[in-house]
Amino acid sequence: MTATSVLSPEQINQKINRIAVQIYERNHTINEIVLAGIAGQGLKFAERLAKAIETLSPIKVSLVTVQVDKQSPVGKRAILSDDSVLKEGALVLVVDDVLNSGRTLIHALEPFLGTQLKALQTVVLVDRNHPSYPVKADYVGLSMATTLQEHIDVILDEANEGVYLN
Repeated sequence: MTATSVLSPEQINQKINRIAVQIYERNHTINEIVLAGIAGQGLKFAERLAKAIETLSPIKVSLVTVQVDKQSPVGKRAILSDDSVLKEGALVLVVDDVLNSGRTLIHALEPFLGTQLKALQTVVLVDRNHPSYPVKADYVGLSMATTLQEHIDVILDEANEGVYLN
């Protein structure tokens, strides 16, 4: 089966810049935000999003990694690379590449639930629209209806960068 290109590198950059603008518009009174990238492509997406936010706004961005067992997250706690970001009143955005059922994203939110945050928001590059869990993305680069048998691959910072449908 051949992969179909869904987003080119240029289109990915456009989506990242648009999401950065939306984040700034919604949170323009905030001085600092925490981007919590889910390890893997979610973290790479968060790194690029952090650069875009800092380029267009005065908001200081802190970046942390959220480690989640994507294959079987039940019973395993998500781990933050730096839990000092869990300050009362902080604005945290949990970032992942693809939202499918919501299982990974809902487990990635768990480390933040014990802290009185200003807000906890979610960001995904691609939303596949197959919700099984009560979680949604606040910021979405591309919303795309797919079948359950199809797979979305996000490749960032590599020679064959892009979003692909398999």
